[in-house]
Amino acid sequence: MPMTHDELAFKPVHELAAAMAAGKLASTTLTEACLARIQRHGAKLHAFVAVYAEEALRAAHAADEAIASGHRIGPFHGMPVALKDIIDMKGRVTTGGSKVWEQRVSPRTATLARKLIAAGMIVLGKTHSVEFAMGSFGTNTHLGTPWNPWDMKELRGPGGSSSGTGVAVAAGLAPWGIGTDTGGSVRIPAAWCGLAGLKTTIGRISVHGVLALSHTLDTPGPMCRSVEDAALLYNLLQGPDPVDPLTQRHAPDDPMPALKRGAAGLVLARLPASEREHVEAEVLAAYDASLEVLEKLGAKLVDVTLPRSFAELGAMAGRLIGCEGYSYVGHLTDDPAQPVDPHVRPRIGLGKGVSARDYLLLLREREQLKRDWSKALAGCDALLTPTTLTAAPRVADIDQSGTAAVITRAINLVDGCALAVRNGFTKSGLPTSLHICCRGYDEATALRIGWAYEQATGWRDQWPELS
Repeated sequence: MPMTHDELAFKPVHELAAAMAAGKLASTTLTEACLARIQRHGAKLHAFVAVYAEEALRAAHAADEAIASGHRIGPFHGMPVALKDIIDMKGRVTTGGSKVWEQRVSPRTATLARKLIAAGMIVLGKTHSVEFAMGSFGTNTHLGTPWNPWDMKELRGPGGSSSGTGVAVAAGLAPWGIGTDTGGSVRIPAAWCGLAGLKTTIGRISVHGVLALSHTLDTPGPMCRSVEDAALLYNLLQGPDPVDPLTQRHAPDDPMPALKRGAAGLVLARLPASEREHVEAEVLAAYDASLEVLEKLGAKLVDVTLPRSFAELGAMAGRLIGCEGYSYVGHLTDDPAQPVDPHVRPRIGLGKGVSARDYLLLLREREQLKRDWSKALAGCDALLTPTTLTAAPRVADIDQSGTAAVITRAINLVDGCALAVRNGFTKSGLPTSLHICCRGYDEATALRIGWAYEQATGWRDQWPELS
């Protein structure tokens, strides 16, 4: 008996792809299911800036015809995907979350979008972002804040800046999606929306055609309903790109051979005791329970002393993002006549008064910090922390002068990679998240740990009720 639209909505992609390969599921059926849920819940959830319904259905029909005729491109031919609205697609509007750019037509197609399309995937549409991708809470004053689907009564922060992708995947409007992460913008919405979100190392995935905020820290990454899906999507997107020199520094590293090897024998560092007092009680309890699970799986837990506090590291990252962000959009934030989000304007403004000397000293200080960080974690396979200090707050309670990226920014700053994976729920039903942080270019280990944890728990099988 065919699955209903709602039954299809929360299946992980690797299961959907297997059903397609076996001839039990058509791309048209899956695409129609996504579009039906977008139509049904879109007004409330506000995840998408634009939905390409007609084009998506045409592409799905074409995929089914090609597959039926023996011309299947690969395992994800006909699979829908959602793109954050800072990723260019030539001829389509890409707003970067800004009312200033409501009519900005993309002059090119981003390399990562080309890869998705070349693999036969179907772009459902563009998802909302915090303006200029500069914000961790997921709010957008002028274009609207996506609704976190884990609380349909009160508007809670979806996490930012990849807010729309987080909501779309968590609510079953898209099987998976792409976000970007400069200081936590994949991992925070993944945490607050209950997803697996991978912050990749700089240069792993091309940023050509992705609107820049901080060229030193910007990294695209997958946002998925399972760790295995995150590994598959990451593997598809990584690799050298002639127009992004950073992608040519390291050879691709396939995470799939090691994905299911388990956690036994790995050395995992705990959150330093001095940082625990900053974490909300229910989030901390879920984190401690996660450590117990991994220890039972055979991992060794150790204590480490980090070179600086997460607050200090986050502030340093914020200054760097402000400096580089100001170089891209400072002319807009400095102009009071432009309809820039009042919460975003001062964040970009952090870079306004920074001299060239101070900016270069900041970069130099960062290089020393990277060496100190590496030394502190020598002998460890990963550092485990909560992804965020709290579960998703009510938007009405958010202090926009603060940040939800207290922990996540540190990993961008030291050129690491990290996976956010759901690890429980608060008493009020909001997801919590485990943050698995690894050295740069070691995404395979982060995914391996995340897969082992996910398999040992049942958290990924629970999804929000939208009715």
